[in-house]
Amino acid sequence: MPVITTIADLKRLHKRRTPKMFYDYAESGSWTEQTFRENTSDFDLIRLRQRIAVDMTNRTTQSQMIGQDVAMPVALAPVGLTGMQSADGEIKAAKAAEKFGVPFTLSTMSICSIEDVAENTTKPFWFQVYTLKDDDFMQRLFDRARAAGCSAIVITLDLQILGQRHKDLKNGLSAPPKFTLASMADLATKWGWGIEMLQTKRRFFGNIVGHAKGVSDPSSLSSWTAEAFDHALDWDRVAQLMKMWGGKVILKGILDADDARKAAALGADAIIVSNHGGRQLDGAVSSIRALPAILDAVGDKVEVHFDSGIRSGQDVLKALALGAKGTYIGRAYINGLGAMGEAGVTRALEVIHKELDTTMALCGRRDIRTVDRDILLVPKDFEGSWQ
Repeated sequence: MPVITTIADLKRLHKRRTPKMFYDYAESGSWTEQTFRENTSDFDLIRLRQRIAVDMTNRTTQSQMIGQDVAMPVALAPVGLTGMQSADGEIKAAKAAEKFGVPFTLSTMSICSIEDVAENTTKPFWFQVYTLKDDDFMQRLFDRARAAGCSAIVITLDLQILGQRHKDLKNGLSAPPKFTLASMADLATKWGWGIEMLQTKRRFFGNIVGHAKGVSDPSSLSSWTAEAFDHALDWDRVAQLMKMWGGKVILKGILDADDARKAAALGADAIIVSNHGGRQLDGAVSSIRALPAILDAVGDKVEVHFDSGIRSGQDVLKALALGAKGTYIGRAYINGLGAMGEAGVTRALEVIHKELDTTMALCGRRDIRTVDRDILLVPKDFEGSWQ
């Protein structure tokens, strides 16, 4: 067993053990990948303020996200195709999150279905939906999530039109995948991954195939995905979807203060400051740069969460210190899953928790709920002087 001390260690194993098309799917952004890169590099611009001679005993990272107790304010973000990083990947990730005491968010574009995850877990999880045109499908999706005991819906608002990801096109990654000679040759070298995939029945989009109109098998997925997303999405439609669900709602994809105000006015339980991990609008500001202005705009009118760029517990601490009440990890846990399955997800959570706890202590705090901007040294022009 290799010694795992950082998410980067898991990333190296993930790359070695997982087919290139699926590894690249997780480790890529749109167009030039500028925003993808800056999501992580902009964290490095923020410094931490060391404090000494402070009682560091009895520390706790326990908190709450939308009223739910969490072992640390970190949730597993919704990631499509998770079940292709490792066989039954969504189930493995959900089980690891449940045992650790943090929320798991299942993507609509997951390989394992809502029912698959519910059957293999004991606590409620969150379910992410896209803004699709088909009301009948959306209502049935909500009904299925409700029947599975999902405690909140995460509505993704920044994917009306799919951002182009060059690596996916070059690798033939589509719905369903278009295998090339290069990708087939690569698959042949990932025999451990292949053996696991042969042993599961879950290889296609479990929430879509057999549920959406006209999608009875994987071959019909392509035409459905091309037509399903609602290009006419507006705030009235968002309100309609929230009403269709009728429970707790988190709105994901907020990167602008005006949009944050509108989301808060709709009565969302939380908003997620996110640029979709740099996979949509390339050239947009990093999520961590956008966070302060959004917090200033909404105050305590809505719970503000943070997503995109987190690769360490220090990143989590910086987002919380700026004012976020919760954070999400996507690629960090996917690296763990692709590297070591459920044990890898657990290890990713352990790494982040250890870094979060230790760094919090060295900044002179014992309770994650007391962390604030006073522990940070933020550049004066961090948010940017834009015209």
